[in-house]
Amino acid sequence: MSTMVDRPTQQLRTVRVRRQAAPRGRERPRLYAIDGIRLVAALMVAVHHYVGSWRVDQPGNAVWGRPVSDTMPTVFHFAAYGWIGVEIFFVISGFVICMSCWGRTPREFFVSRVIRLYPAYWFGIVFTTAVLVVAPGPAVWDRLKLRDILLNFTMLQSGSGVASVDGVYWTLWSELRFYLLFLVVVATGLTYRKVVIFCCVWGAAAMLAPVSEFHLLTLAANPEGAWFFIAGLALYLMHRFGQDLLLWGILGMAWLMGQRQLGLRIDDTEHVSGWRGSVVIYTVFLLVMVAIALGATDRVRWKWLVTAGSLTYPLYLIHYVAGTTVIGLLRDVMDPRVLVAGVIAGFLVLSWLVHRLVERPAARLLKRGLDTSFARLRSA
Repeated sequence: MSTMVDRPTQQLRTVRVRRQAAPRGRERPRLYAIDGIRLVAALMVAVHHYVGSWRVDQPGNAVWGRPVSDTMPTVFHFAAYGWIGVEIFFVISGFVICMSCWGRTPREFFVSRVIRLYPAYWFGIVFTTAVLVVAPGPAVWDRLKLRDILLNFTMLQSGSGVASVDGVYWTLWSELRFYLLFLVVVATGLTYRKVVIFCCVWGAAAMLAPVSEFHLLTLAANPEGAWFFIAGLALYLMHRFGQDLLLWGILGMAWLMGQRQLGLRIDDTEHVSGWRGSVVIYTVFLLVMVAIALGATDRVRWKWLVTAGSLTYPLYLIHYVAGTTVIGLLRDVMDPRVLVAGVIAGFLVLSWLVHRLVERPAARLLKRGLDTSFARLRSA
């Protein structure tokens, strides 16, 4: 196929022809570096929750019993910036979702998201609730009512005004809204032009939402997370079609809007880190992602990075409430640094087990069942 459409430059036409000349059915090379970044981001978040958050630095806090900056000042100084791992996740999600959905139908997109998100999430709810039930002594966290725990299994509790079993689940609400918006583009068939238009329209909505005082627009536009997802989409377009001024403009706008969101999060939630340091970390990450998108890491083929990437989602889901509960129980019998390292190591092992024994088999069963259901729906 030599006639190219929906391409920004003639140079990109040449690149695309070369790719299409590859044998049919051959998959695009896996971006191993992204798997590694995902695990780094998850570890950043975990360390932040254990020794870098405002909550654990308060006198008499339920996790450590004293300000963690008094016992681990150096670790606290660096861990205070670990929350940026969430924004890194959002950028990577925009990149990976666009990549994995290219050429897929809405049904395939829906099935892929269900089998990816729900099995480990369901395990996380059961595991975290069990830890809270069996943990002795003063509780670090209060358990939810059974009816609220059950609602959590839908992953829609944030839309119903119900608390999550684990506070980290708030990011899943942002992810779900992104998937719902992007599904509209997937349904029309992904192209360079359509994704660019989607980025511009969504960005405009995210800018207008805070001043519109229109709750439905704010809910859909997700101004707190939109620009991080948009950055990921622009980066993937660079990866697939090559760089151009328009994509650099979208990425630049995403950086400008993103740095403001970082500052707002520090003011409203984090309180322990500085805006300048946060922007530096985020900027470095974006530059690394640009390098990945433009092929600078294509030679990275370390197989262990695939395993590292597979640990990310389970680790993120189960580390916070259960991990801080364990720390609260053992804080007086172990060196704090050894305790934190041991808890993280334990949850990495558990995350690998969840991936192998829960995610994989459950994903196969769910995919088989959903494919059968959709086939029946079509035939009906």
